[in-house]
Amino acid sequence: MASLLVLSIAGCGTGGDAMPPAQATNSTEVAQFPAAPTVDYQLGGAYTPSAAVQVVVRDRTEAPAEGLFSVCYVNAFQTQPGEQDAWPEGALLTVDGEHVADPDWPDEILLDTSTATSRAAIVEVVSPWIQGCADDGFEAVELDNLDSFTRSHGALALEDNLALAASLADVAHRAGLAVGQKNSAEHALRLKDEAGFDFAVAEECAAYDECTAYTDVYGEAVIDIEYPDELPRSFREMCEDPATPRSMILRDRDLLTPGDEGYVFESCTS
Repeated sequence: MASLLVLSIAGCGTGGDAMPPAQATNSTEVAQFPAAPTVDYQLGGAYTPSAAVQVVVRDRTEAPAEGLFSVCYVNAFQTQPGEQDAWPEGALLTVDGEHVADPDWPDEILLDTSTATSRAAIVEVVSPWIQGCADDGFEAVELDNLDSFTRSHGALALEDNLALAASLADVAHRAGLAVGQKNSAEHALRLKDEAGFDFAVAEECAAYDECTAYTDVYGEAVIDIEYPDELPRSFREMCEDPATPRSMILRDRDLLTPGDEGYVFESCTS
C-alpha cells in the first residue's frame, strides 16, 4: 500500500485564467509519490513488472499493478485514437472550420482549452476518468499533452492549459491521487506552483539536456523515459550523470510488452 501524505488541496474552478491555488476548507489524503523509485512505463500493454520495480505507469483502461504504486495515464488535452465521439463538439479545437490534429498523432484532436465554457466541458468528460483511476486502485494520475497549445497554430495559450490543468489537478487531489506533469520542462515551476502538480513524467529529458528543469522543481519525484533510437551516449553513462533523474528508464519507443520483438527495458536504479 502506498504511503499517504496529508496535503491542503486547492479549490480550482473551471473558469478564468490560471491562478495560484486557493486555500481549501478541508484537507484530503493524497498519495505521496515515492522518492527515486524504480519505474516501469507500460502504456503499450500491462504485464508483470520485474521484482525491482516500485512504480508502474499504465493506461486508464488497464488495472493497476498489484502491490505497487500505480500511476494512471490520462490523455487530458487531446482525444485518444478512436475516442473522438466521446467528446462534445464544443470541447474539440476547431480552426477555420476544421478540427486541429496533433501532427505526430493525426488521429488525436486537440481539445479546446481557450474558454471557461470549453474547459468546463473537458472537465466534465475527464473527471469520471480520474475518479475511475482512484476507484480502480491507482495512487496517481499522469495528465498527458499539457503542451498541446504549442501545436494549436496560436489558437491556444499556456494560460489556457494552466487553467485546465489546475482544475483537473484539483479533481485528482480530491480523489486522493497525486498528479504528474507530463513533459513541458520549461513550465515546470508554474505547473507545480499554479496547477498543483506533485511529480513529473518526462520523455527524453537526458537526450535533450533538460532534466534539471524538472529536478530543480520536483527533486527526486521525476520519472524520465529515454528511447534507444535517440541516445546521445550509452544508457549506463547517462545513468551515471549527476543531472540524470534516478528514476530514468530505457524503453522501446512503441512501449512493447516482454516477448514482443524489439521490447526494451533498462533502469538506472535496478
